[in-house]
Amino acid sequence: MSSGTTGTSAPAKSQAGKKPTKDSAIDLDVWRAKAQEFESEVAGAIVGQSRVIRLLTIAIFARGHVLLEGDVGVGKTTLLRAVARGLGGAFERVEGTIDLMPADLIYYTYLGEDGRPRVDPGPVLRYGSDLAVFFFNEINRARPQVHSLLLRLMAERSVTAFNREYTFPYLQVFADRNRIEREETFELPAAARDRFFMEINMELPEDREVRRELAFQTRFHDVDSLIETVSPDILDVEVMDQVARSIQNSVTTSEPLERYALDLWQALRDPVSAGIDLEGVDMGRLVQGGASPRGMSYLLRAARVCAWLNGRDMVVPEDLREVFPESMGHRVFLDPIYELRRDEIIRRFFAALFDTVPAP
Repeated sequence: MSSGTTGTSAPAKSQAGKKPTKDSAIDLDVWRAKAQEFESEVAGAIVGQSRVIRLLTIAIFARGHVLLEGDVGVGKTTLLRAVARGLGGAFERVEGTIDLMPADLIYYTYLGEDGRPRVDPGPVLRYGSDLAVFFFNEINRARPQVHSLLLRLMAERSVTAFNREYTFPYLQVFADRNRIEREETFELPAAARDRFFMEINMELPEDREVRRELAFQTRFHDVDSLIETVSPDILDVEVMDQVARSIQNSVTTSEPLERYALDLWQALRDPVSAGIDLEGVDMGRLVQGGASPRGMSYLLRAARVCAWLNGRDMVVPEDLREVFPESMGHRVFLDPIYELRRDEIIRRFFAALFDTVPAP
């Protein structure tokens, strides 16, 4: 386990101006510029992943937790470290291991120099209510008991320890997992996955020039130095909840857009009635559950931020489609017979969904 904080840079503070009070107005134009600066800084260290960076930015400004998955060595951990540095605030990181227990997140014990036992706060409690980013590396290596504690931390931003409740008002959880290794790993239960605002898949960049740069440019070989190139504390975590609420309250949805979202939802839950057909798939048994009201509310939260980042004050169908796979893919529960082909079937299912349900 490791921990650290970063100082607040003067440029970031000067752009933000005075910190907003609870009742003060949020200048969303200023914050859009800060979001663009954040994306630019992260993209300077993580090349060939512009869509992934945009989705992470959407999740940050929607105040949602993120699970990043992909093959081994594609840069998941590096990306999340860069994002945490740019986001700023108190940062903690935990490495998922098979022997990690829930108590290891709360405290650790040791013998002091006098030979007496000591108890110190663990990574979740070390910074108290100032904890802003909790990064769980290789989350699928941790046991289900650890997942249960993480579930409460994500859902309620609180944990109970030492006969009291600790709250974390600024907390955002990032986690990553690789999808290759299966030994000594524990799949996340559906309830835990549903607490993640987005599940984002990070692939190896297809552009040959980007691959050449990653392989031969030595600056990408020293990860610690690469992370240091990202300007720290671009965003003020203490007011991010206010910014997120302001975005949600300022970006509207039209009646036709709402009908379109409801039609997508219905077709997602009952593809047969919508006329969706996939070759080699029994559509009557494909979807076993999911796509809950919470999932739809998360989808609309993400779509509003997407519209705002693109300079609009109203959600359009393109915003829904832009964030749909990452917001809804892990919330559709398939029949077990199709789970081994999940990635391929979900891609085809969503493509047919968009082709079948008419947009306004």
